[in-house]
Amino acid sequence: MKTLLIGLCLLAGSASAAPVFNFTFTPGTSLQAQQGFQDAAARWASLLNDNVTINLTVGFNPLGGGILGQAAAASDFHTYASVRTALAADATSAADASAVAHLPGGPSFGMLINRTADSPHGAGSATPYLDNNGGDNNQAMYIANAQAKAIGLAVAPQTLSGCIGPCDGFIQFNSDFAFDFDASNGTNPNAFDFVGVAAHEIGHVLGFISGVDILDYNAPPQNGPFEADEFTFVSALDLFRYSSQSAAQGVIDWTADARRKYFSLDGTTVGPEFSTGAFFGDGRQASHWKDDLFIGLMDPTAGMGETLHITGNDVLAMDTIGWDVTPIPEPSGWAMLGAGLILLTARQRGRRNKLS
Repeated sequence: MKTLLIGLCLLAGSASAAPVFNFTFTPGTSLQAQQGFQDAAARWASLLNDNVTINLTVGFNPLGGGILGQAAAASDFHTYASVRTALAADATSAADASAVAHLPGGPSFGMLINRTADSPHGAGSATPYLDNNGGDNNQAMYIANAQAKAIGLAVAPQTLSGCIGPCDGFIQFNSDFAFDFDASNGTNPNAFDFVGVAAHEIGHVLGFISGVDILDYNAPPQNGPFEADEFTFVSALDLFRYSSQSAAQGVIDWTADARRKYFSLDGTTVGPEFSTGAFFGDGRQASHWKDDLFIGLMDPTAGMGETLHITGNDVLAMDTIGWDVTPIPEPSGWAMLGAGLILLTARQRGRRNKLS
């Protein structure tokens, strides 16, 4: 076992802070892979200004099967009121101010939801319905520990399956696949961009997650149905997840279906689209941008020869959920549109396969 700390100052002589990534490597993780994880963390550290420590257990070992890797983020329950208060106190940008101004006041928020046991359309019905009765699922949230640290919420140390000691996330890649560990001159057409994929997984640990994936999995015929109040898994990112139908009712869209869902600070300004669910949506986990639109690093797929980058859409999402960010310049085509256990599976060149 080896532990390494990495943190970046944004500018020489600057008073700006940056997160420190505390890596613990599983036995057998090569030095090349260790450097790749450090490089991935450095990309985020160069863009985030929060003075927090993020503990990660990571590894690069043979896993077998068809997955490139796997990742999980340590998360905990918080009240909506405490999250809203923390986001307001942490606001540092115009986007923060707009996002907080449009969050509902009081102890709860409303949502469109479906596939619950107590749906007025029948148990497990796919038809969305308005749920704003102030129940448990309207008052509780499920927040990634790393993000909770960034906005000043109390965090109890956790461990996850695979972690060595307390951790905020566990990431492991499958060394049976071919990876390019230095994509600075382009990614080998017969390999995956290791640093880009690692940065994607770290993005989930930082809070780019959606509880819709839990609803999507826990609905018939896989499981359930369960009552709405049992789905206390709304993430901070979900507070900015809308559809035209939900926006018309002034609530977020927390449904598992294939209707268009989008990121928005105010509900009405349509931003980048989200994926809509592995089972009842578009086939991609909801904890991602929409596939094949090349929205950002947190897209659900990547392939051999593809170099992955953090874009302005990714940074805006992180800013909105409470990270203090440094804006990055981008080509206009990547600009903001209109303004987990998660598995990573391989894809062949010419078609896009899953990231987690």
